[in-house]
Amino acid sequence: MNVSAQLKNKQVVEVQEDQQQYLTFVLGGETYAMGILTIKEIIEYGNITEIPRMPDFIRSVINLRGAVVPVIDLAARFGKRVTNITRRTCIVIVEVANGEETQDIGVMVDTVNEVLDIPDNEIEPAPAFGANIRADFIAGMGKINGKFVIILNINQVLSVDEISTLADVGDA
Repeated sequence: MNVSAQLKNKQVVEVQEDQQQYLTFVLGGETYAMGILTIKEIIEYGNITEIPRMPDFIRSVINLRGAVVPVIDLAARFGKRVTNITRRTCIVIVEVANGEETQDIGVMVDTVNEVLDIPDNEIEPAPAFGANIRADFIAGMGKINGKFVIILNINQVLSVDEISTLADVGDA
C-alpha cells in the first residue's frame, strides 16, 4: 500500500472517529437524539401489559422474545404529560448499563425520524439552564441544519437505580 493510500485510509478513520451516529425522534413536538450504539431495535407500539401502582413514566412492560422489558414513557419521565398513542408511536429498545450488567428498556417516542451523523465539532455542551428537561439528562446539543437537537445521556435518563427508587416510592 502506498503512502497516499495509507494517509487516505487514516483520514477516513479520523473522520469516522470525529463523528457519531444518532437516532433522531420527536417527543411532544420537540426533536431529540440518542446515540445508536445503545439501541437494539425499534418496534411498533402494541401488545403492552400495564402494571398497577407504578409512576406515570413507567407505562407498561412488553414481552420481547420471552424477556420482560419495561416501557418508559419518555415524555412523562421528563415531567411532561403522558404520551398520546398514535399510529406512529414507537418503542425504542435500548440497552442500558446497570453496574456490570445491562438491562433492556423500552422507550416510548411519538415518532422516529432518522439516523444522522453529527460531527463532534457540531456538538455543544449541555446548557446549565433553560432546557425543558433535567440538565443531567443532556449529553450535549447537536447542530443539525442550523437547529439544535438535544442529545440525551440515555444511561442517565434510564438510570435503573433511579427508576427502581422512584417505582418503590410510587408503590408505597
